[in-house]
Amino acid sequence: MSISKIGRYEIESELAQGGMGLIFLARDPYMHRQVIVKVLMYNRTLDDVNREFFQREAELIATLEHPCIVPVYDFGWHGQQPYIVMRYMSGGSLDDRLKTQGEIKISEAAHILKRVADALDAAHAKNIVHRDVKLSNILFDNTGEAFLSDFGIAKSQKIVDDEGEWLVGTPAYMSPEQTKGENVDGRSDVYAMGVVLYRLLTGQLPFSSNSTTALLNAHSELPIPDVRKVKDNIPAVWQEVITKSMAKDRNDRYATAGDFARDVQEVATGKWFLRKL
Repeated sequence: MSISKIGRYEIESELAQGGMGLIFLARDPYMHRQVIVKVLMYNRTLDDVNREFFQREAELIATLEHPCIVPVYDFGWHGQQPYIVMRYMSGGSLDDRLKTQGEIKISEAAHILKRVADALDAAHAKNIVHRDVKLSNILFDNTGEAFLSDFGIAKSQKIVDDEGEWLVGTPAYMSPEQTKGENVDGRSDVYAMGVVLYRLLTGQLPFSSNSTTALLNAHSELPIPDVRKVKDNIPAVWQEVITKSMAKDRNDRYATAGDFARDVQEVATGKWFLRKL
């Protein structure tokens, strides 16, 4: 897509195409800062449902003002295409960081997950479920602080499984209830946080497959792989935390993201073992 300006925002480069939109790095000439501009793809605007959904979700995430959530600055229309403007997170994503560093310290992981949990609990309090918590949606600012991104807009991502059914989310992180197309609540985000923790501890995802259907079935049917079979030096207590966060039955999971983050912090600092004495 060759374009130089969207609204007042001067386009510097196209960063990615994903879900329903194009993502640009742009400059705000009024505020003299770089921003991210997400634009609904033109072919999507031909569907009134998509266009209205994009606008509704943009308005929704704009209400989520929280120090751990990437803020939305603006919303507008570029011809028939709606767009949203968000803070530019120059530190990249957690996925980028792992690809560069290979792994991160457990104390840093606990801090990141605490911030993500704070963001999720604030959203869940407003009955907003993220539905797409994953490494690439955890972003860092220029100081290295973590933020959760893509609230709402992530719901627009459509994935087709081998049977041709439309699903919402990212298969590698989807809770069993998501894979079945059931209604979800905040505990689905807790499940995804468990997947993130598994990845941070072991360097790999709990389930993987070239078949989307097989991957979805694994989340809903297969037992959670033991982290110690991937890395034998991981303390058994981490498997307890992951097992609870990724329980097949949502009623067996942590009730809130904050509860999950608390246990992660206690294990990371050794307080977990003192609590068990």
